[in-house]
Amino acid sequence: MTTERDKMEAGAWHSCLDPALESLRVAALEAVHAHNHLPPAARRSLSTPLRALFASAGSDCIIETPFHCSYGINIHLGDAVYINVGCVILDSAQVHIGDGTMIGPGTQIVCADHHRDPVQRRAGIERALPVHIGVDVWIGAGAIIMPGVRIADRAIVGAGSVVTRNVAADKIVVGNPARPTRA
Repeated sequence: MTTERDKMEAGAWHSCLDPALESLRVAALEAVHAHNHLPPAARRSLSTPLRALFASAGSDCIIETPFHCSYGINIHLGDAVYINVGCVILDSAQVHIGDGTMIGPGTQIVCADHHRDPVQRRAGIERALPVHIGVDVWIGAGAIIMPGVRIADRAIVGAGSVVTRNVAADKIVVGNPARPTRA
């Protein structure tokens, strides 16, 4: 691992202030800006700027505006993924979102984990942990998905929940931190 990007991709501690990483973030900002300023009719499918930016994207995906991502190059969408307004994906690591998943408005998916030491944090030292969201998952409005979390197929995350641990298939989690519920 010689570059900060290599370290980031390996999940190792790296400097997010690296110029090469900044260049990738600027490219993402350009694509996101283009997407967010398309006429509404042009956003009824995944926009060309985001499709070109993302690592992979299936068919029939919709991302409402406004939308934000850090890099875009680490986002993988399955078929028929729906992402509602105000979603933020901080994709310093891989983010996989499975077929048929619906993500509510104001949801945040976060891969960046900043250093605990304030001197290191000030120097931009962080690590990136992947997030995996399975098939047919429903994430309620305002949920926050933390670094390194896996949400298995058909799970439901209640609105406003903060998901700090993995969620098993077919489970419903709610709260802060999100916990299983009987519903």
